[in-house]
Amino acid sequence: MLAEHMASITAWLPLKSEPRHIVDLGCGTGAGTFALLERFPDAHVTAVDTAAGHLQLLREKACARGVEGRVRTVQADLDSDHWPDLGRPDLVWASASMHHTADPDRALASVRDLLAPGGLFAVVELAGFPRFLPAHAPENRPGLEERAHAATDSFHAEHVPHRGADWGPMLTAAGFTVEAERTITVNIEGERSAAIGRYAYGSLQRIRGVAAPALGPEDLAALDELLDIDSPNSLLRREDLAVRTERTVWAARRA
Repeated sequence: MLAEHMASITAWLPLKSEPRHIVDLGCGTGAGTFALLERFPDAHVTAVDTAAGHLQLLREKACARGVEGRVRTVQADLDSDHWPDLGRPDLVWASASMHHTADPDRALASVRDLLAPGGLFAVVELAGFPRFLPAHAPENRPGLEERAHAATDSFHAEHVPHRGADWGPMLTAAGFTVEAERTITVNIEGERSAAIGRYAYGSLQRIRGVAAPALGPEDLAALDELLDIDSPNSLLRREDLAVRTERTVWAARRA
């Protein structure tokens, strides 16, 4: 669903030459990994994540696409004092993963040590969690989505305090030279992708788990109706959804 925006980012990177070895930190199930493999057909990617299930799914996708020979998966925790041997990449990619690190300064120093001299580090972060519903929706509780997000603010401030951070100064302090920064506005209308309903459903389901204690009973009931797959008002049945968010990219070089 976000492939178009991912391709735009990979094409924008200020590379001096096409990378041969790429490390994808916090790869998840491989959205970035496969975008990088497509953009750089001669490259190999080492995909790193803490979740064995994500890595297994990534390997299955790689086999289905016929690129399993160009992908190596490594299970590792970016907050560990000692990272496994990830080689000497000339590009490190971290999409929506750096804000999860407990000690960003230490993680950035580890990336700098990992990169080959002159290598590039691309940090991609969402400005915030995507929005899906129109402001007037749902009809019985307009503005519900914004209130649900507001109800998660204290949780995120405690558990992921670096979400939405400006990574430029932190990259500079870690010894990188920030060569470029770009913010991309994402606005994908629902009719362009049947997957948006599923994306919205999964996202708001996670938000409910955090927001429920702080939501009023009417808001909680309206949210549960959106998440009820048998309801005529289910997110999976709505035709007015969109994906609205911003992505910021920092391209930083190791001297």
